[in-house]
Order: sequence, then C-alpha cells, then structure tokens
Amino acid sequence: MHFMENPKYQDDVRYVSKLDLPWEKLRGTTFLVTGAAGMIASFLIDVLMEKNAAPDPLHCRILAMGRTPERLRARFGAYENSPDFEIVQGDVNRPLDIERADYVFHAASNTHPVAYATDPIGTITTNIIGTKNLLDYAASSGARRFVFASSNEIYGENRGDTELFDESYCGYIDCNTMRAGYPEGKRCGEALCQAYIHQKGLDAVIARFTRSYGPSVKPDDTKAISQFIRKGVLGEDIVLKSAGTQLYSYTYVADAAAGLLAILLLGKTGEAYNIADEKSDITLKDLAQIIAFHAGREVVFELPDAVESAGYSRATKALLNGSKLKALGWQPRYDIYSGITRTIDILREQVM
Repeated sequence: MHFMENPKYQDDVRYVSKLDLPWEKLRGTTFLVTGAAGMIASFLIDVLMEKNAAPDPLHCRILAMGRTPERLRARFGAYENSPDFEIVQGDVNRPLDIERADYVFHAASNTHPVAYATDPIGTITTNIIGTKNLLDYAASSGARRFVFASSNEIYGENRGDTELFDESYCGYIDCNTMRAGYPEGKRCGEALCQAYIHQKGLDAVIARFTRSYGPSVKPDDTKAISQFIRKGVLGEDIVLKSAGTQLYSYTYVADAAAGLLAILLLGKTGEAYNIADEKSDITLKDLAQIIAFHAGREVVFELPDAVESAGYSRATKALLNGSKLKALGWQPRYDIYSGITRTIDILREQVM
C-alpha cells in the first residue's frame, strides 16, 4: 500500500482540508509550488487537491514544479488527469517562463545534511538565486501572495540568553564554513522577500519550519529523524551518531502544512512565523528511544562518516516559540510521540 492510500494519511489530509480557514481566497486561483515533491510541499498539494475534490470544489489549479518530472509523476500520478493539476519541469535557478500564478509557495531547497555536504553550491544558490527568480516571477505576474519556506536554522546557535527562539531572535552562525550555506541562504532569502515587499510592492510572508517529519518524507532524506524513522519502519536498531543531547523542536507534516496554510491565508505581509509547539520539543536521544521502543528495537551508537559530519548542524539547542502563529488560530494536532508513532505505522504498512 502506498502511503497516500493509507487511511491514516488520508485522515490527515482531510483534517487539514477541513480547518476553519478562509479557503475562499483560493477559489479559482492558480497556485505554483516549487520543490513540489518535498515532504511539506507534497502534503500541501494533497490538501489542495482534496479541496478540489470536495462537493463544493475550489478549482484551485496546482502547478507542481520540480527538476525531475519522473519523481513528480511517481508522487502525483493520481492527479495527472485532473484539469486542476499540472506538472511543471523547471529549475528555479533559471528565470521562470511559465503561466501566471496567484499564489507562490517556494519550497525548493536542499534540506538534509548529505545534500548540504555534497552540493553546497546548489544549497546556497537555490535559496538566493532561486528565491530571486521566484520573487521576480511573482512580482511581474501580479501574484496575490508569495510564501517563502524558511527554517529554524536561521536562528543559528542559542547564545544562552533565551529558552525559546521568537521571530526576532538572531543567534550565532559562523558564516565562514561550508555548512553555513543553508542557514545563511535562508536568511538571505528572507531579506530578499523584504526587499521585494518594499521595492516592488509584493505581498510576501515567511514560514519558519522546525525539523519536520512524516510519511511524505523523501526516501533520500538524511536528517537524523528521517533515518531513525526509516530504521524503525524496517524493524532495525536506531543508530545514533552523537551523544544525543541536542534539544530541538519538531513538527509532524500535517501540523506543518496546517501552519503554512494559516500563514498563507491569515498572516500579515512581511511577517515571519515559527511553526512550532512545545509538546514536540525533545532531545535527539529521547527521540531515538521513542522510535526504538515503538519498533521493538534498541538504540545503538555509531560515529558519523566525513560526509555526514560535514552536513550536520552544530546547534545544540534550538527551541522555537510558536505563540505568534497560535495567535492566528493555529493549533497542532500531534505531539512528538503521537506524530512519530503515526508516521511509523503508516510507512510500515507501505513496506509490508
């Protein structure tokens, strides 16, 4: 069973599609999603297509953009015959020559350690050159709103002066490293959004995602939580490649997409919003133990190889304050335990 056919996954999609949001803003519009095969972007597309299939359909046209059409067809084959859906092959690092879109969600980016280490140029250029190209496209086509997918990584290392990162916090990042390309690229992408708001009059908002997880994760994702989940699904021991004392915020994909939609439909122009909840703050070691327990296995320790180590975040504590987004009405459905067990249960049925 493909995870998209799983009743639990379908329930997540329906849940988000029925949230009390001003969906009418999307009726009859065109929505461009870059990085469409990614975990959160693909879930968002599933939600929008669910709204298109409702008794009172939105008829929101989806342009799912990515560099590899085969991957997009494999992920979205169920929608290929729909007039509300189109696969768009393209690279955001080149100027866009596609039909006008009313809404743009820019989620194209390297998002995991091995990608940072093996493609550091692509990591930073997609978040700077790619973002500029998308902003030019949105401004020239008169888009109603641009949403930039940013990251908890823009906060850098906690300087010891706060417990939770709110949207105004600026931690420490050593910019003179290869690994800095991702957080610095996201910081520059946010600054570009502000420049286009003030110089071009573009309506843009920023979604700062935590370390997200869920059944729509891409198979090649090398983030620690993704590797832990993969091992748990296969019934293998969970491999921890550090002492596991890092303390981070996490978000289940359905809650991340719900937060994204709240920012898109309710957020204030120019504002950044953390998508985070304290019930999903956990150390890496405790996270590994939850997954090992659910899989009936053990946590084992192993040294990372050079490529993995080069791509790892050096942040030891990164907890986000989600109160600004909650003030818009967003509330997560899952805590870390229920989200992790749900993810493993859905993916386990896929490999059985």
